[in-house]
Order: sequence, then structure tokens, then C-alpha cells
Amino acid sequence: MKNIDSYTHLRGESLFVDDIITRQDTLYGLVFDSPKAHGIIKNINFAKAEAVEGVIKIFTYKDIKGENQIGGIIPDEPLLAENEVHFQGQPIAFIVAKTEAIAKKVRALIEIEIEELPVITTAREAKEKGSFISAPRSFNLGNTESAFAKCKYVFTGNAFSNGQEHLYLETQGAYAIPMENGNIKITSSTQGPTSVQRIAAQVLGVAMHKIEVDVIRLGGGFGGKEDQATPWAVMAAVAVQHLKKPVKFVLNRHDDLRMTGKRHPYDSTFKIGLDENLKILAYDVEFLQNSGAAADLSPAIAERTLFHATNSYFIPNVSSTVHSCKTNLPPNTAFRGFGGPQGMFVIESAIALAAHKLGIDKHIIQERNLIREGDEFPYGQIATKVEMENTWHTAIAKFQYEKLEEKVARFNKENPILKKGISLMPITFGISFTNTPMNHARALVHIYQDGSVGVSTGAVEMGQSVNTKILQVAYKTLGISPKKVKLETTNTTRVANTSPTAASATADLNGKAALKACKALKERLTGVASGMLQVNKKAITFKKDKVFVNGETTKLTWEEIVSQAMLERVALSENAHYKTPVIYFDKTKEKGHPFAYHVYGTAITEVTVDCLRGTYEIDAVNIVHDFGKSINLGVDIGQVEGALTQGIGWMTMEEIAYDKNGSLLSNSLSSYKVPDIFAAAKKVSVVPLETKGTKMAIKKSKAVGEPPLMYGIGTYFAIQQAVKAFNAKYNVKFHSPFTPEKVLMSLYEESSEA
Repeated sequence: MKNIDSYTHLRGESLFVDDIITRQDTLYGLVFDSPKAHGIIKNINFAKAEAVEGVIKIFTYKDIKGENQIGGIIPDEPLLAENEVHFQGQPIAFIVAKTEAIAKKVRALIEIEIEELPVITTAREAKEKGSFISAPRSFNLGNTESAFAKCKYVFTGNAFSNGQEHLYLETQGAYAIPMENGNIKITSSTQGPTSVQRIAAQVLGVAMHKIEVDVIRLGGGFGGKEDQATPWAVMAAVAVQHLKKPVKFVLNRHDDLRMTGKRHPYDSTFKIGLDENLKILAYDVEFLQNSGAAADLSPAIAERTLFHATNSYFIPNVSSTVHSCKTNLPPNTAFRGFGGPQGMFVIESAIALAAHKLGIDKHIIQERNLIREGDEFPYGQIATKVEMENTWHTAIAKFQYEKLEEKVARFNKENPILKKGISLMPITFGISFTNTPMNHARALVHIYQDGSVGVSTGAVEMGQSVNTKILQVAYKTLGISPKKVKLETTNTTRVANTSPTAASATADLNGKAALKACKALKERLTGVASGMLQVNKKAITFKKDKVFVNGETTKLTWEEIVSQAMLERVALSENAHYKTPVIYFDKTKEKGHPFAYHVYGTAITEVTVDCLRGTYEIDAVNIVHDFGKSINLGVDIGQVEGALTQGIGWMTMEEIAYDKNGSLLSNSLSSYKVPDIFAAAKKVSVVPLETKGTKMAIKKSKAVGEPPLMYGIGTYFAIQQAVKAFNAKYNVKFHSPFTPEKVLMSLYEESSEA
């Protein structure tokens, strides 16, 4: 089945927040934000601004009737700043006017005096000054101290990975409408409808049932709308509470870039020890996470980094620690991979350093340490149904890796200016929210009198085709044609208390809830058909809108059964709840079984570097990926291709830059580059691994949203290999993104090694 939104997307008919037909009395919002990264607000003068014709009201924290707090994990983030500001772009006031143009004019007339305080912009500086969001977390396995003493080779190094802008096509936004009896309906571009509902109720000082949140679809999210869609919707709701009129608020691109958090930059140090057979015996790593000015989701993201600190390798002795460092930048937030990519980049860097020092190919160390059945992850879970070596060896055989190596060596020998590089990138990624209580979902399914079906779940459609997959589950389970099924918007009134659409678990959780509801309805209708046909229920099946008995078609149709069910007063609605079994994690011991299953894969990346200019091309990325038993291979391969390109962008060109005063320098699409058609890999091959899948995945179809992003990490090391082929004096370093500027400097640097 194709993505069910493709037709309306292509025709420009799909609805997003900014497409909603607004009421005639709609007002428009705009944020006045801090021009300074850190300081005390001494004075704000609204006189000139309030005199502008068409301004309705300028809201500050004093107008909030409930609690001026939007922090989720830690309550450390006010909706509107009170006495102190902690980052440039922090909301101070919310302007409501008759038009957006008037609101912009008003914003320019607000005068503010801020007494500046010291600004911290890097995680390392934050650690030195003792500035943290929360206490550090550590995962440990074995005894690294004694293990290092037994190692033949020990290497230490540093790795830095920069942030990444989400750059969703649809910027943050919401439209809030007053309903009767003080109720408010918010149409929000959010991955977390329940979060918006809960925080809005908290800030407005009302019960959650007073707030209805509806999500049609998102024009992209990538994690940037899991937590950070909330404040904009809540501001609109605050204005509605006071003015009793609809308020629309959609950020322009520059405001969105300036005010929202990114993927977390990480500054890390590592120590790796190997024996004479190149088995990794010990690994010690410290991650410094640049969290920004407030917690947001940083503690959870830090935890996920620890879960994936050893990537696809079994290391018997591991000591890993992460510090969430508080800086004066916008609070950084969820991004595809949720801290996992940052952890994986460091272990891959450690292996690359060891290989460089030993004068061998990186993939030799990688292959000798791949995780196997029965191995223990540092967090205590035992690896089962492991497909890591399977993907690795399949990729090497399928894409003839040895011949590719020979081709690269021959090319480099024959070409003095152009150099090729090649790398192998294995991935092992756990699927589930690492916060166990979040692993649950509900579905509400209605069968209407004419036989058509409406399905509501907590899943938010944001381009990943989750609605398509859930529709497949519904129509196949009920045995009807897909045109009879409609996927409803995601709405907190129909399906309450939902987890956000995140962690790659959405199709699993919501799909299994929908499956459960549809099975219950099918069981009731089977009873109705049994009575109509006077046969045993076990003999009856539904397929293609008809009833079959012992595999033979009957004259009885789906519509006739539904009509009879109505006459017999059979319930044709079902509300089902699903929670992931087995999983648990004890944070007091930092041990448990947090993941339902793991996704495995291997990518082979080939690049060519122009050694005069420092530019490069991604020649090919060949992937063997563990989809399980994919229920929609076209959609899933599309997810792999998209995630790969996003990962390549993070590793090569997407460079977030702030100055020493905390001002965003990469603040436009002229100064922040994302992969376009010319930067994408020339060739991408995705081969599905033949496996049995797992019952923990919906229809044994494994999650595919986040894991493939990590294939992009291989690009860094392929480029690095090409640089080494040109410059024998290059001193390997691990500082991403590997921009053309950095490549050029690396090509001509003199070694600083002793």
C-alpha cells in the first residue's frame, strides 16, 4: 500500500495548522524574546508598543492564571520569563494583534533593559563551572580498571559531535479556539498531544478535560515537536482564556531557528583497551551533553546515549558516564536517534583511533567485536535474536566488499588529486521508550451502520506513514477493503493519555492497540455471522468484504453482517489498550531489560574527496537492514533513505554555530546547510535482511524510524580514510561535522603527533 497521504500531498490538499480555515474574529500571536543570552530583566517598556493601532494585548508571566511552568522531566522552564533570562530567544512576552503585520510592528517597539550576566555556551565550560541540569548517570559492566591492566593496547582520545537543526518543513504553530463553558480546542503541530493538553491545563489553572488538542498531521517533526511544540500552543491558549477569541500562532522560519533547541552537541573523552587478538576488553567514556538552559528532555536523551554507548559491540568491561551540562543556549531537545547517535559516534571514533595507531583497517576491529547471541549489554539486557553478524556478513558478500576495497586502493594509486574512502558502519538500536511507563497506547475503533470504519489512535502522522501502516492493520484484520477504513486525526478527547509519537515505537504501540480493538470487533461479528449461517464460529473468516466458511465464499457480505449486528444490538465500537510486555528498567541499579527488541544493520559507504578543494561526493551507500517481516517495504525503505541522508547531513555539513554571547550564527538557510539533491548519495541500495522478525513488533515488522540515521556516521570515517590516503601526516581527529573547510585543513595539515 502506498502512503495514503501521497495523493493529497501532491495536489497541495493535505491540511496543516496554517491551512485551517480561520474564524472571522481570529487574532494573531507573536513572541517577544530575549535579545540577551543571560541576564536580569531591569525594565520593560510597552508604552510605544501598546499605542499601535490593532494591538489587542501584550501578555507577560503576570497574566498567567495557573503555574508559569512548562518543564516536563524537571520543572525548570517558565513559559514566559519572569525576572531572569537564560538564552537568546527565550520568550518574555506574547503579543496578540489583529494581524501578523501589526504584531511584528509592535514587537519592534518594545524596549527592554537587561543587566547582563556571564554566558556559558559549551558543555566543557559548563562542567568546569559546575553548571549542570541534573546529576550524572553511569552504566557499568565488569571492572574496567583491572581490565585495562590486562590490555596489550590502550588508547585515549576525544570526540565532538555538533548539534543539528530539525528544519521541519512546517514550522512550530497552533490555532486555539474558545469553546463553550471555558473549554478550549487547540489544533497543534505536535508529536505529543497529551503533553500540550497537560501543560496547557497546568498553565491556565484548569482541569485537563477543559483542553482538547487535535493534530491533523505534521509537516515533519524529527523530535523537534515532541516537547518543544508545547509552549507555542500554550501561549495561544493563555490568550484565548483572557480574550475569548481564537488565536493563531505560527512561527516564521527565523524565529523558529532562533528560539528552538537542536540536537545536543556532545563533547566526549574515551579510553579503549584491546588484547593481542584485537578484542576490546575495556571501554571508558565520559559524555558531556550540552543541554542548553533548561532540562527539556535532556536527562532522557542522556540516558539513551548510555544505552547505545557500545553500539554493535560486546565489550565485557564498560564504564560510561554522562553529564547534562547547563549552558545559555536554547534548551536542546529530542532529535531522531534521541542521544543514540552521539554515543555511537564516540565508540566508532575510539575504534578508528585504535586502528589508526595500530596501522590496520578499522573494520578488522569492528568485525572481531560484533555482538552475538547471549552477550550482555552494559545495562544488563541479554542480547537475543541477534542479527548483527548476519547483516555484516551479508553486506560484505552482497556488495563484494573486498573488491570495493581493491577498487578504492587502485583508484587512489592512480589519482593524485582525487582520493576515495570506504567504511563499514554497523548499527544496533533498541526499540522502546527507555522510560518503561511510556510504553503503552490505546485505539478507538468504530464500525458504522454502513460498514465503514473509523480508527483513532495516539499516533501522530508526520510523514513517516504511520497512518498507512495502522490502516493496513485494520483492514486486513477485519477482512475488508482499505477504502472502508478512515484514520482519524489524533485527538485527546477520543484517545487520552497518550505517549508522544517518538522512540520509533509508535507503529508498534498504536498498531498493536488497533489490532487488539479490531480483533475484538471481528470476534463479535463472527458470532453474528455464525448465527446467520448456522455454522460453527471457527469455520468463519472475513476477506474482501465477504464471509467465508471453511475457505469457501458465501453470499453474505460485510455490510449485511454489520446491519444484522445493529439489529441484535451488538457493540460496534471498541476501545483497546496495549502495553509492551516483558520490559523493565531499575534506575537505582541501572540494570534491566528496557527494550522490546533491537534493530540491526550494516552500511558500506564509498566517498570521493577532491583534495584540491576539500569537497567530497558520496558515491554509494549499500545497506543490509533488519526490517523483520516488513508490512510495507516501500514505506520502510523510504524511511531508511531519508534517515540515512539526515545522518549524512549531521556528519558532514549541518554545522550549528553560536558566538561567545550565545547568539545563533547559523540562523538562516544561507548559513545553515542541509543535504540537497547534489549532496545526497549518488546511489543508495537497501537490501532487506531475511529474518523471522519478532512478535514484539507489529505483525513482526520492526521499527524503522530512527535506526537508519546512524548509517550516516559511516560517511565521516569514509571521508577520513580518503584524507589519510592523500595526507600521510594527517593526525586523525573526531570532530563532526566533517565540513569541506575541515576536510581542506586536514588534507594539508602537518602532523602534531609525537
